[in-house]
Amino acid sequence: MTVPGSKAPPKLVVEGLCKRYGATTALEPTQLSVPEGEFLTLLGPSGSGKTTLLQLVCGLVELSEGRVIIDGRDQSDTPVHQRDIGLVFQHYALFPHLTVAENIAFPLKMRGRSSAEIGKRVADALGMVHLGHLAERFPRELSGGQQQRVALARCFVYQPSIILMDEPLGALDKKLREHMQIEIKRLHRESGATIIYVTHDQEEALALSDRICLMNHARIEQLGTPQEIYERPRTAFAADFIGISNILRGTFVAADGERRLETSYGRFSLPAGAVASGEGGALVVRPESLRIDAGAQNRVEGRVKEIVYAGSETRLIATIGDSELMTLRLPAGEVVPTLGETIAIGWDRDKAVLVP
Repeated sequence: MTVPGSKAPPKLVVEGLCKRYGATTALEPTQLSVPEGEFLTLLGPSGSGKTTLLQLVCGLVELSEGRVIIDGRDQSDTPVHQRDIGLVFQHYALFPHLTVAENIAFPLKMRGRSSAEIGKRVADALGMVHLGHLAERFPRELSGGQQQRVALARCFVYQPSIILMDEPLGALDKKLREHMQIEIKRLHRESGATIIYVTHDQEEALALSDRICLMNHARIEQLGTPQEIYERPRTAFAADFIGISNILRGTFVAADGERRLETSYGRFSLPAGAVASGEGGALVVRPESLRIDAGAQNRVEGRVKEIVYAGSETRLIATIGDSELMTLRLPAGEVVPTLGETIAIGWDRDKAVLVP
């Protein structure tokens, strides 16, 4: 399996891929390279272009411009059924009249594989998703999570060149979603498959991905590992969409021999090495980087508006100024202020990120 940063050859290359519907652009010209064995997640809000990009890669939608290259071959005009791509959707699309084993065997039969090969591959796939004991059951006799595992096994069984998943866990409840995330991560690790996964769930993207392709307004906003995008967002949108962020906007001023960001809540030191270009920007501070500390390098005064107990941590929501809210995470065991109490909220300058 490929690890991020490896020199593995690209399994998929997207060159200037674009989709327009009349005057509406569903996907701006896009460049993207996916190494073999990578788990890449397309993440973004509704209408950001992630599903359009997925559909263009597999051939479900005709492209307006650009090329789709798989294993070094231009597949832009290749019909969807000839691209050797596996698809898993939110709705499992299992055949209700076929058993679990027969559903999984279906793509192999369609490809004319021998009975011996089908039997072995189906048995291996059932073992991979831990459903060997349910091989003779029908889809109606399975839970939602079991049906999803059958859909995954049916896709993995014929070893497609690339597996595309479009919101595959969207119909499941939170606990089952988390369980299936672990299953998908395990399947990816054991199979070494190249997976492109679409979701709007940021926690799911962080949990599953080798890299995240964050999309906004029909284009790629930022591409990087989960850690890079969470800890070093390049734009205010990226910071706001991934996790909880406190974003303080202002203008740059010279003070005490250095540039600082002046906001309506105070004047703050910038992170070391930050390039303060233009007239203004925003400081992004994650809740876990904030603390109650009147002596911190940067600080604001806030009034506790809400206290949310979450077991391993307590989340504070404080009002600063007239209406701005800041969120803090206090570890278990730390003294928690009371509702309405005024507190000093502080952070070290290098715990923040400067974005345009």
